[in-house]
Amino acid sequence: MGFDPRRWSSAAKPHGRQTVTSNVDALLAENDSLRREVLQLKRQLDLLRQRQWTQPRSTQQQRSQESRQEREQTPPTVSADQVERWGEALSKQQGWSSLRLRELECLIDALNRSSFHPHLTLQQRLDRLMPGLGADLFAATLNPLTKKRCAVLAAFALYGIRSREWLDEDPQRVVFELQNRQKSARQGRRTRSDQRASDRNSESYGRGGHSSKDSRREALHVLGLKHGASQDSIKKSYRQLVKQHHPDLGGSAEEFRKINEAYQQLIMKQ
Repeated sequence: MGFDPRRWSSAAKPHGRQTVTSNVDALLAENDSLRREVLQLKRQLDLLRQRQWTQPRSTQQQRSQESRQEREQTPPTVSADQVERWGEALSKQQGWSSLRLRELECLIDALNRSSFHPHLTLQQRLDRLMPGLGADLFAATLNPLTKKRCAVLAAFALYGIRSREWLDEDPQRVVFELQNRQKSARQGRRTRSDQRASDRNSESYGRGGHSSKDSRREALHVLGLKHGASQDSIKKSYRQLVKQHHPDLGGSAEEFRKINEAYQQLIMKQ
C-alpha cells in the first residue's frame, strides 16, 4: 500500500482544500534570509583577511608607540619638583657640608659595581626594579648635575625603590649614611696609597740608614716573631695580623701599613 496525498488531504479536511506547499514557501524564504546573512558574513571575513594582508607588519611598533603614549600621559614616578625638594631637605641636615660632589659620583659608581647587576647603570638598575623609575629620575635630574641632585641620585643608588620613603621621612639619616660611605671610601683609598708607599719603602729598605740585620730584626718584632723564623711562620703571622688590623674591620691604618712593610721586608730577604 502506498501513500496518496490526495486521500490524506481529503480525509483530513473533507469540506475544504489544503495547500501542502504553504509551509514550504516559508521555509524557502527563511532559507534565503539565512543565505544572505551567510554571504554577508563571508564578505566581512574576506574584508578582514584582506586588511590583515594589506596592512604593513608594524603591529609591534604601533603597540610600542601606544604604550609610550600611555607612559607620557601617566604622571612620572619621580618629578623634578620632588628632586629639588629632596635636595633642599638634604642640604639643611647636619653633616651636609662634609659631602663632596666628586665623591658622591664615585660612590654611585661603587654602589653600582657592588650590586647584583654590576654591568648595569643606575638608571637601568632602577628601571629593572620598577619600570620607568630610572628614566623618570634621570629626566628629573637634568644638567647641570649639582651637589643636591647628585646626593638624591646617591640615595637611590643606596636605597633603591625605598629611597623616596627615606628622603621624605628621614633626610638626616640619608645624609648620615652617605657621609659614612664617603668616609669608608676615603679610608680605603688611603689604605691603598699606604700600601703603595710601603711597597716603595720596602724596595729601599736596608739601602738607607738602617743595616740589614736591624731592619730584619725590627720586621720580625712587628710580626711578633723571633730570629730564625721560617717563611711559613712569617706568612702565617702576617695573615693573622692583617685580619686583626685591617682598617675595613676596625683596625688601625698605621698599624696595617707597618705590618705590610715588615712582611715585604722579610719576604724580599728570604
